[in-house]
Parts: sequence; structure tokens; C-alpha cells
Amino acid sequence: MEFLGSVPPYELTYGDVFMVPTRSQVGSRFDVDLTVRDGSGATIPLVVANMTAVAGRRMAETVTRRGGLVVLPQDIPVDVVAEVTAWLKSRDLVYDTALTLPPQAPVDAAVALLSKRAHGAVVVVDAEGRPVGMVTEADCAGADRYAQLHQVMSGSVLTLPAGIPPREAFDRLDEAHLKVAPVVAESGRLRGVLTRAMALRSTLYAPAVDAQGRLRVAAAIGVNGDVAGKARKLVDAGIDLLVVDTAHGHQQRMLDALGALADLGGEVPLVAGNVVTAQGVRDLVDAGADIVKVGVGPGAMCTTRMMTGVGRPQFSAVLDCAAAARELGKHVWADGGVRHPRDVALALAAGASAVMVGSWFAGTLESPGELRETSDGLRYKESFGMASARAVAARTASDNTFERARKAMFEEGISSGRVYLDPAKPGVEDVIDEIVAGVRSACTYAGAADLAQFAERAVVGVQSAAGYAEGRPVEGGW
Repeated sequence: MEFLGSVPPYELTYGDVFMVPTRSQVGSRFDVDLTVRDGSGATIPLVVANMTAVAGRRMAETVTRRGGLVVLPQDIPVDVVAEVTAWLKSRDLVYDTALTLPPQAPVDAAVALLSKRAHGAVVVVDAEGRPVGMVTEADCAGADRYAQLHQVMSGSVLTLPAGIPPREAFDRLDEAHLKVAPVVAESGRLRGVLTRAMALRSTLYAPAVDAQGRLRVAAAIGVNGDVAGKARKLVDAGIDLLVVDTAHGHQQRMLDALGALADLGGEVPLVAGNVVTAQGVRDLVDAGADIVKVGVGPGAMCTTRMMTGVGRPQFSAVLDCAAAARELGKHVWADGGVRHPRDVALALAAGASAVMVGSWFAGTLESPGELRETSDGLRYKESFGMASARAVAARTASDNTFERARKAMFEEGISSGRVYLDPAKPGVEDVIDEIVAGVRSACTYAGAADLAQFAERAVVGVQSAAGYAEGRPVEGGW
């Protein structure tokens, strides 16, 4: 990356900069390869941050199927992480996991499940696991909540055979004017569900898979306690990346934790952070990190900068840290501060191999929180920072009351914030589509066929607040 004109003598965040178009040989955004070359196995440069309100099994299945990665939070017990990992490794690479209920289940049970998947359908199955009906929100509207599903379901079900080519599946759904259909094995048993959008996406994205062709997953651990013991259990459980995570990553406890993981011997890539300086990157890499997380204070749920004055504007932090990592043959993930696809593109232009997303994905159907609704019909989910009182309470549940009270005195994060779902784009895949489209287009403007070329060829300038405002669409027209 190079600056348009002189390098400014002050620190920059994403809103301070813009990218100018340069001569390009890349004719189409479809010609851009977004594969991440940092050893993580991702095929698009997106990583879901290890936030309890964001990263769960549904998010992991959906995002990883589209080529991103999900980091399971450190406050989830190891046995639960092991169970989630085994479940993820058994998921299909094309079909989504179906929500199922028997014909005798009440309508109320289906209503409770419908918001758990973006496809918005429950498959009614018989005792042998064969689909006998489908239930959608429309089927449940106005129905007695205690009625049985066989009384309200759509009994005539179009099924798709397992292995059907995506284009053929799309065409059959389109011809039948259906959004979703069950996928069945030769035996007739349910294998999953497929929507028109999913069939289309399977031709545009490649899943992030391990050496056995199964979905990949990462897990986070802290820097306290038996770091090596917990890490060993996670690796044995099948996680593909280990993320050693603490708000202040440039500290001795982090270096000691990375040293304690030396016995893993490169079994899985080690990610560590967070830091915002080149020296922080060098120290963590020297201690054993393969990838360093960059960002202190830019997250939507983080109050660190307002509480302490500590942090660094994210674009400058990523630019500086990525250069240091590149000199050492390592990589950085830009963690936090992205609110628009342009921000993701600019982080990649600054040299990040991937970008971590947190609260942006909290407002999707796949995040773990319960879907709520305001009095005027707006749907939302609750998100919270991982240094907030709510998160600290979860991580310290095993401490005695006095120790929990002491630690709760020093939280730095918002404990509850509403993140509203976009009615037009309620699923995480909708948001991924938007981000990926923006990044692909940015690469074509830079004449870059892949992310390495993008980081090399991007030309970035500095703008005023008015310049940033000029680039925003006018709400409601003139």
C-alpha cells in the first residue's frame, strides 16, 4: 500500500482514509481470489470474533460454510467446545442443518424455532427421519399455538436429492416458486435443507475445511490458569486454530502463555493479541505467535479508550503492525472498528490477512442471542463487550463471591446494547455477501487479482470529515 501524497503526521482510522482507483487488468470482481494465505484455512478474509453474543454453533456452521472462520469464546467450558466442534465437523458443506419436529409437536414449538435459521422453515419428519411436511412463519400465523403441526403444515413437499448440482437445485426451486426445500438421501431420510440463495452461494464461495474436508473452527483461551492444559484439551477436541486472547496482549503473561504452548509443536496455528504496535507484534511472534490480533479500543461494545485513554486509531495500528509481521514472515488480523464493507477493504489494503467482525454480526439471525422485538415491530438482539460486567461475571463464575465482586469493579465494556436486524438482510450470509462484494470491487479498482496484490497496489489518501460525508449515500434522496 502507498499513500497518495505525503504521509500524514497523525494517526488514522478507517473513516480518515479513502482509496483511489488505479489502472487495472482485472475485468470482473469474479476474477478476484479472496483466499487467505496466513495458514488459517479461510477462503474469505472474515473471522467472527470470540464474543459470547456473536460466536456460537449456528454462526460457526454458516460462516465457515462460506469460507470464513469463527472463534469460539474462551468462557465456554472445554467440554462444550468439544461437543460443538464435533457437531461442526459432522455438518454438510452445502446443505444447512434442518430444524426438525415430529407431526405431533405443537405449533408453539415451531414458532420458537423459526427464528433460529435464516431459511425460516421447520421440517416435519416422521419416526424414520423422513420429511412429511414443512412449516413456515406464514403457516403458523393465526394458528392455535397448541394445535399439532400436522394440522397446519404444508404436506406437499418438494424434496431435492442429495448430490444435486447447485444450478439444478436453484432451477427446481425457482420453477416451484419455493424459497427452501428439504434435501434427502436415497433412503428418503432428511440430510438438510437448501434455499435458492444457498444454492447460488455454493457456486460463489468455497467452505473453509480441514485436511479431512470438514468445516474448520477456532477456539479462544485466556492467559491465566492452566493455559497449556486447556490448550491441549482443545487441540485434542479437534479445533483448527488456537487464539490466545487478552485485551492487553503486549504483556508478560501473554508471552509466558505462548511459551507454555511451545509443546504443541505447530499442531495448530497460534493466534495471539491484542496489540497495536510493531514492537508488540515482534514480541508475540518471538514468543511463538503465527498470527497477531491488532486492535485496542475500536470495537462497538468496547469502552477502553474512554475509560483509560489507551488504544490507537485502527488503520494506523493495522498498517504499522502488518508491516512488522510481514518482515517476520507472519500475519495480522485486524480486530474491531469495521462498520461498513469499505472498512474491511481498507484493513486488507493496510496489510491485514483477515478482518475480525463482532457486533456487526451480532444483529443477525445466526448469533446466539434470543431474537427480540420492540413495540413498533423492530427486531433486535442484545450484544455486550467481552470486558463488560456481564462477560466478566461469566468468566469468573467459578470464583468465590468476594473475588467476583473485586473483578467486577474494573470492567471496560457495554454490558447490554441493542443491535437491530436489517429487515432486508437479516442473515449473516446477507452481510457476508455485502462485505465480499465490496472487497472484490475494491480489488478490481486497485488492479489486484488477490489479497496480496491488493495490499501491495492499493493507493490510499487522507480525507476530511466532509470528504467522508460526501461518500455516504443521501438518505431518502434529495
